[in-house]
Amino acid sequence: MATANLSAYDFNAVPDGSPFTIHLVVSQWNNEITKALCDGAVTTLEQQGVKSSNIKIWEVPGSFELIYGSKKAQSSNPDAVIAIGSVIKGETMHFDFVCQAVSQGIKDLNMLSDVPVVFCVLTDDTYQQAKDRSGGKHGNKGTEAAVAALQLSKLRAAQ
Repeated sequence: MATANLSAYDFNAVPDGSPFTIHLVVSQWNNEITKALCDGAVTTLEQQGVKSSNIKIWEVPGSFELIYGSKKAQSSNPDAVIAIGSVIKGETMHFDFVCQAVSQGIKDLNMLSDVPVVFCVLTDDTYQQAKDRSGGKHGNKGTEAAVAALQLSKLRAAQ
C-alpha cells in the first residue's frame, strides 16, 4: 500500500502540453471521487500548457461505461484520452467483475487504436482509500494520469 504522496512530480520534466488535445471520460458513479480526479487532471494539463479549449470532458454513468465512452472519445482523434473512475469494494463480486472488465476493455482500446487511453480508475477497498488517492494524503491519481497522457501524447506525435 502506498504510504506517501505519489503525485509529486518535477513538472519541468513533463512535456509541454500546448500542442495537445486531451479528452477525459469521467464516471458519474462515486462522483465526489471522480470529480476530484478530474479536477486534478485538468489542473495539471492546464499547468503544462494544454489550452482549456483543448480539454474535453465526456461523462458516462459508471466505470463499466468508461470503455464505450473512451472508444467514442478516441473517434474524435485527440492526442490522448484519460478514463477516470472509482470502484469501491462492496459485499458482492460485482467489484471483481467491473474491475476486470474495465481494465481489459481499456487495454483492448490501447491495442486497437493509435489514440492512447490512460487508466485512471481507482479500485479501492474503502471510500477512505479512494479519498486518499483523489487529492488526499496519497496525492491525486488524476494528476498522475495527466502526466502520463502528456508523455503518451508526445510519444504519439513522434511517429
